[in-house]
Amino acid sequence: MTDAGRILLLENIHPDARANLEAEGFEVELLKKALPEDELCERIKGVVAVGLRSKTTITPKVLAAADSLRAIGAFCIGTNQIALEEANRRGIPAFNAPFSNTRSVAEMMMCEIVMLARRFGDRNNEMHRGVWTKSAEGSREIRGKTLGIVGYGHIGRQVGVLAESFGMNVLFFDVSARLPMGNNRAAQSLEELLEKADFVTLHVPETPSTKDMIGQKQIALMKKGAYLINASRGTVVDIPALAEGIKSGHLGGAAIDVFPVEPEGNDGRFVSDLQGLPNVVLTPHIGGSTAEAQVAIGHEVSNTLIRFLKYGATNGAVNFPNAELPKRDGVHRFTHVHRNVPGVLRDVNRIVSEASANVVGQVLATDANIGYLVMDVSEETARRVGEELCQRMAELPTTISATLLY
Repeated sequence: MTDAGRILLLENIHPDARANLEAEGFEVELLKKALPEDELCERIKGVVAVGLRSKTTITPKVLAAADSLRAIGAFCIGTNQIALEEANRRGIPAFNAPFSNTRSVAEMMMCEIVMLARRFGDRNNEMHRGVWTKSAEGSREIRGKTLGIVGYGHIGRQVGVLAESFGMNVLFFDVSARLPMGNNRAAQSLEELLEKADFVTLHVPETPSTKDMIGQKQIALMKKGAYLINASRGTVVDIPALAEGIKSGHLGGAAIDVFPVEPEGNDGRFVSDLQGLPNVVLTPHIGGSTAEAQVAIGHEVSNTLIRFLKYGATNGAVNFPNAELPKRDGVHRFTHVHRNVPGVLRDVNRIVSEASANVVGQVLATDANIGYLVMDVSEETARRVGEELCQRMAELPTTISATLLY
């Protein structure tokens, strides 16, 4: 029976996600493509959750049009396509998949390191044109070379582990303190890493501080003949500067999977300054696009949405206070999102006390803007005054949303 609410999934999310959600009673609409803003504003009406990948943009305008939206699921790692602060203010948590495609991206990085070192891309293109170039010129082993990893999160650490198994030396740089894996070593600065690395891989989010973080100045710091690999975000690399670094011979090659401007779909035309350059491997944003990763992402994010929509758990939300109350039998559960100002919990507890409600469990988490309360009351109490409690909490001037989950 599909009475738990409507969910809209965009961009050809794996059908396992739909199956998981439908098994929990949700009505799911699955679309193959992203929607432009105006169309999304119409389609999102009456939807309790929306699932997306990297091409869909959840703008403040879309959030304003979403009259029933309770959650956003990013079936990918990045969440820069979502207006996270506006969603926070509206009491809408956003969840992503920080783990599921880690191995797929890491394996692709190692593949591209070998491809660049052996110039396989050029040799492959020549063979397809009927050209036979059997030569060791410009072809090297990666054993004993230094890999510089910029951004030492889940993917960066996995790349470091795999690189060591290939016999590489690994340096990493991150703006946060990170525990090294294996014999990976931390560089003291991005500049130090660029100067020492034979290969540089990028694994950073899209933020104002990472925009064009690899530009003409940084490329000039890299060793002559070094290689640059980017599968993070397209805005991280200044593409014209990279193209010039290849043309001048300062860099030995590059592998790029993400771009500042990408086609909206598979029928779009791709244009880049990097096209046609020697020893440059270009791929269409497929770092995490393996069958295994898409299945895992579908399960990870759909299960996260289910835990929130049915039980109020926000652990893993990227823009929302994280809270989870263990599931109990014989209770009814309320969630309350409110502005984070003094006295809210007092007011809620007063409402509960006046109703002579028997509170079984309660957890509160806050951030700078909002508070999130999950509260269980005994089944007998909820049967008697459940809807009244929810209504009275909703009428508090500090309330953003109040929901009786079950």
